[in-house]
Amino acid sequence: MPRIATPSSIAAAPAAAQPMLQVVEKQLGVVPNLFRMVANSPAALEGYLGMMGALARGRLPAPTRERIALAIAEINGCNYCLCAHTYLGKTLASLDDAEMMANRHGGSMDPKAAAAVGFAARVAQSRGHVAQEDIAAVRLAGYDDGEIIEIVQHVALNVWTNYINEVAQTEIDFPVVSARNAA
Repeated sequence: MPRIATPSSIAAAPAAAQPMLQVVEKQLGVVPNLFRMVANSPAALEGYLGMMGALARGRLPAPTRERIALAIAEINGCNYCLCAHTYLGKTLASLDDAEMMANRHGGSMDPKAAAAVGFAARVAQSRGHVAQEDIAAVRLAGYDDGEIIEIVQHVALNVWTNYINEVAQTEIDFPVVSARNAA
């Protein structure tokens, strides 16, 4: 049972959040529970959508962003985010089941993506206290400083969504997948 109310519709959300939720609906065709729940704070919704939008315009490709999201959801044991990003990984990023399982383990079958996902996992697990060797490995795979910063920003964004969903116990509205490492 959710611990933070999820408005039942866009119209039931705070007035200041409604235009933002309408944009989500236009982009996705639906408004997932996460967005409606976060809409309880229009400022938080604006921040979340702003960061998502900015990172979508970054240099990391969508499949790599989804791979990172899967790894972080698994690390944090967030079933909501794991379900959402498994769905998005399949439908938007064209990732197959084997690839997404590798992502959940902090890797990838694609060597360049493996470096990004592995680095993201180390950032999350070490709370940012990565070794120089970790930076060297992600650079060796072809990522520059700007892309490394984007990887870290994706970790931060996904940690936030993992935490808010766990705090709220957001009802899952995607096909259900369970985390191996329930936090």
